[in-house]
Amino acid sequence: MKAPAVPMKNTLLLLCCLTLLNGLLPSFGSSSLGSHRVEIVQMRFQPAELSVKKGDTVVFVNKDVVTHNVTEESGKSWKSPALASGESWIVVVSRTSDYYCSFHPMMKGKILIE
Repeated sequence: MKAPAVPMKNTLLLLCCLTLLNGLLPSFGSSSLGSHRVEIVQMRFQPAELSVKKGDTVVFVNKDVVTHNVTEESGKSWKSPALASGESWIVVVSRTSDYYCSFHPMMKGKILIE
């Protein structure tokens, strides 16, 4: 009956270590990067202007009834595929960018790096 006590002690030790590490991990820089959301609603990007930090992610979510995309203005940095209603696309931001929907060029937005 004494043999099961050793694995139980090891399991408790492992759980204590994982709990301690879980409390420490967020302090190792993960809090410096963020995630932001831009919704496409009623033929607009909302918010139309977004301030982020370099390396942050921006999630574009199409909540409109028609297909849209997200195209960096120069067309060289990034461009999403066509996003049907309910679909989303993620980009990691590295610089300030103006963007628009190439299907509906009057739809414009801006990402500002702080």
